[in-house]
Amino acid sequence: MPFHNRDFIFFGLQAWDIEIGCNPRNMALVMAKQQNRILYVNRPLDRITYLTKRQDKKIQTRIASWKKGIDELNEVQPNIYVLNPRTIHESINFLPEGYWFDKLNYINAKRLAKQIKLAAERLNFKNPVLIIDNDFIKAFYLKELLPDSMLVYYIRDFLIAYPYFKKHQKMWPAFISKADRVAANSAYLTQYALQYNPNSFDIGQGCDVALFYRNDYTLPEDMQHIKWPILGYCGALIANRLDIDLIAKIASGRPQWNIVLVGKEDEIFRTSALHQLPNVFFLGPKSFEQIPAYVQFFDICINPQVVNEITIGNYPLKIDEYLAAGKPVVATDTVAMELFKEYVYLCRTAEEYIAAIENALTGETEEKARARKQFAASHTWEACVEKLYEGMEQKTYKPIVNNELY
Repeated sequence: MPFHNRDFIFFGLQAWDIEIGCNPRNMALVMAKQQNRILYVNRPLDRITYLTKRQDKKIQTRIASWKKGIDELNEVQPNIYVLNPRTIHESINFLPEGYWFDKLNYINAKRLAKQIKLAAERLNFKNPVLIIDNDFIKAFYLKELLPDSMLVYYIRDFLIAYPYFKKHQKMWPAFISKADRVAANSAYLTQYALQYNPNSFDIGQGCDVALFYRNDYTLPEDMQHIKWPILGYCGALIANRLDIDLIAKIASGRPQWNIVLVGKEDEIFRTSALHQLPNVFFLGPKSFEQIPAYVQFFDICINPQVVNEITIGNYPLKIDEYLAAGKPVVATDTVAMELFKEYVYLCRTAEEYIAAIENALTGETEEKARARKQFAASHTWEACVEKLYEGMEQKTYKPIVNNELY
């Protein structure tokens, strides 16, 4: 493959040392095993964080790098180098979209680009591929400031649905347009990107689901009093992502079913009427290692999403986890869920949910469970990276476009 034995630079929303799962880190790990060299750039320290969070251990690491060059550039694994840039970014989030935000954003980008160039020179990088993960604001001018790089923009969220990014929503299509390639992790986001850049493609989502293939877990203690059948959901319980009314209608419509919700609740969930329903059980947040044991003892896994700008295009990683456990899944129908339609019951209303759950409770076979597991097993990080390479091999490069937005 032409993208083996190459140099790659990653920059985006998530630092290398983030505690939760991190898509670009997982991709970098695969690419490094293929003899590619990776420069993974952590986000620069910003002025407000420096002033208000100096006691945080991670912030102290960034300060030590900025001021003294301590742990500025380290090889953390073979072929992977992590850069803590020796610069500080001015905090400009409070500014509205417009002239001054644009000018200060350029100054921040220029400082960052200088640090990336110095690190790349130290490592003797040649014609690197620059992969920007999600953040189009801090990276907006990096194509111009790092002109020897092929820029690949990796989208995995509909960012302008979130308040901060929505303030600067004109910048998103402009950045998509000037990228050499745009890789997305869902069909919906690919369709969105294609409006602005014909060199956009879907690379799918890599998943780490090995723990879910096991079936030798012990019934969790806090599930032992809950009777069959159990409909289960694992994940953050957030009202702008999950449909509380839908869950309530299912629970009220079939009081003989028990609904188990595993995850941390936001304030709306904590004060919702779901807590008054005798067949809805809140078991609280669990570690990732604990989750497969709960999934093993669900009869049906559900994903009752509310459909909005945030959820409609997001790749539903938990669906792969449920399928890897061989479980029947009933989920809200979105564009991103089309990928799963042969293995999941897709619904739009409470009535459709209830009918699908009834079918799933009576129509299970070992063959169906085996097919689900095989499908989930195909969504590896290796497959995701190979699709990235295939998209990057397209021959048509986009020129730099005019960046005057205002």
